[in-house]
Amino acid sequence: MSDLDVPALDTLDVSGKRVLMRVDFNVPRDDAGRITDDTRIRAALPTLEYVLEHGGRPVLMTHLGRPKGTEVESLRVDAIGVRLGELLGREVVKLDGSAGKEIEGQVAAAPADAVVLLENVRFHPGETKGAPELAAAFARLGDVFVNDAFGTSHREHASVCGPARLLPSAAGLLLQRELDAFARVLTNPARPLVAILGGAKVSDKLPVIENLLERCDAILIGGGMAYTFLAAQGLGVGNSLVQTDQIDAVKQNLADAEVAQCKLLLPTDHIVAAEFKESATPELVTEIPDGRMGLDIGPETCARYAAEIAGAKTVLWNGPMGVFEWEAFRAGTAAVGRAVADASAYTVVGGGDSVAAIGMLGLEAQIDHISTGGGASLELLEGRALPGIEALRA
Repeated sequence: MSDLDVPALDTLDVSGKRVLMRVDFNVPRDDAGRITDDTRIRAALPTLEYVLEHGGRPVLMTHLGRPKGTEVESLRVDAIGVRLGELLGREVVKLDGSAGKEIEGQVAAAPADAVVLLENVRFHPGETKGAPELAAAFARLGDVFVNDAFGTSHREHASVCGPARLLPSAAGLLLQRELDAFARVLTNPARPLVAILGGAKVSDKLPVIENLLERCDAILIGGGMAYTFLAAQGLGVGNSLVQTDQIDAVKQNLADAEVAQCKLLLPTDHIVAAEFKESATPELVTEIPDGRMGLDIGPETCARYAAEIAGAKTVLWNGPMGVFEWEAFRAGTAAVGRAVADASAYTVVGGGDSVAAIGMLGLEAQIDHISTGGGASLELLEGRALPGIEALRA
């Protein structure tokens, strides 16, 4: 059995049963509490519709924000219930709590064809602590359990792991898609396998690099983390972001890459500026001088990376190539994004910034899999077991 194998939804008998589901409806909202992006709600619809079509009665658990174990009015999930009802075209009964005798009675009394949405589970202080008594209280609200919250499956939380250990359980369709996609990258991928890693801090990605060196044919490095690699090679990086305490670890990565025969590509030209601000004047250089900081990869690097991506059979992208939020320093991320979209390879994009960049470029339809979980996908790429997945496998 692969570490990413889990019980499938179609192995679970849901007919006539209360189907307790952990979903991830932690959606962005404006200052007035209005939902500004319902992508996470839409992502759960296939599993919900499956359960309803097979005679199940969904009882949904989600978190919203970080209330830290107290009831916060602005973090109630009422607006989510309204939007979910609109998307499903059926009644959503939103309750004012998520555990206890009263809630058990309200779940039992809900119309048979309705969807029940429980209140924010993080209002309970025991949720993020994985409290067994709270997990048992959640489990009493269902006959079976479905985890469809990939984005929180790296957390040992009561609503994520507890019911899976107490009830007949399975992965929802969203969670299954995520695991299938990462299995295609991490388990016997079509080769060449090329990973593109970016972001600001190299410390955030070192465990990923360490795990991928043995698996990848090439790793392309960009973003702020690239400058620690360049500094480790003795190259001048001016005022660029460098984590000096990671130099030795990066040197070890470079040595390990040679042993593993994994090409580790670094930028050879750069878009720099004198200061870190959106209005800064961009300059193209091959060597970063004192008084300048790298904010994007240059066109030569874009071309090298695009050529590597074009020759791949499997591509993983996690992290932007520069400060893509600012137009003057977006070209590198855009070039890589288009190369991934144009590739004939199987493509997976994970990490909030990479997903945001794909959305900004309008390339979503050209990517095989866009992950819904930043932290969870990162831990999978590090080779770590996710508690929410392990609980389903128990």
